Amino acid sequence: MNTHSDILCIGSVLWDVIGRSASAMRQGSDVPGRITRLPGGVAMNIAMTLVRFGMTPTLLTAIGRDPEGDELINACTRLGMVTDHIYRSPDLATDRYMAVEGANGLIAAIADAHSLEAAGAKILHPLAHGPLGSETAPYTGPIALDGNLTVDLLEEIAQSPNFARADLRVAPASPGKAERLLPFLKHARATLYVNLEEAGLLCQREFTDSESAAKGLLDRGALRVLVTDGGNSATVGSADSILTQTPPSVLVTRVTGAGDTFMAAHIASESTGASNDEALSRALRAAATYVSGETPL
Repeated sequence: MNTHSDILCIGSVLWDVIGRSASAMRQGSDVPGRITRLPGGVAMNIAMTLVRFGMTPTLLTAIGRDPEGDELINACTRLGMVTDHIYRSPDLATDRYMAVEGANGLIAAIADAHSLEAAGAKILHPLAHGPLGSETAPYTGPIALDGNLTVDLLEEIAQSPNFARADLRVAPASPGKAERLLPFLKHARATLYVNLEEAGLLCQREFTDSESAAKGLLDRGALRVLVTDGGNSATVGSADSILTQTPPSVLVTRVTGAGDTFMAAHIASESTGASNDEALSRALRAAATYVSGETPL
């Protein structure tokens, strides 16, 4: 059993089926392109980037005991992740995500994370009853948490003593699930990673730039936030400081997973003692390299 771990990644681990075309697309477009199937999901995308930055993540998720699930577990292990504590049910299928991307960005996507939602709190058993922690000896390290969990489970996590001493890094799975993060808006140990649209949904207003969005979230009680706005800007904000940077300009060839790459690179940078400025800069470079089609390192 692989027991060493630097961080827990809790949330969706599934198969990404992505169709990409070099053509600009709209509803009803039928164009040539490429279709790939790769390990994905918010927690998985974060974990893969953490591995590339030298960290060893432990996955807490639900994966079916079907052939697709066995293949996914093997892929995670080969990539250097700890899979010992993944909840596997013979009654649940392995989840999937399907997206279509064109030269003009993401056209449409469907996330089938029903098995993760059905598993619920079962995926957290190692944190509540060992070997990763318990109520009397809660986990004290960093946790990357994604918004693919149910509203009820996220509310439970926000109040649970099992997470009371952890360094929580929280991100929604998509703008459609942004409001699931409301229990963490005033959490004493949570850092929120959101894009401009997600920040607006959490604050119930529109923002024109990442800095104003970060200030809006802080005004709502957030402890610490990182807000991205595509190729325009990104801001890290807390009660002590507001820092905004502009990402490098690159040719965008893919978008699915860019926010997860940004979050993971930022976490990895801070784990080495990087300053606010250094960590934000490194995360923006990693995300820019990713969307350009290269591997961020």
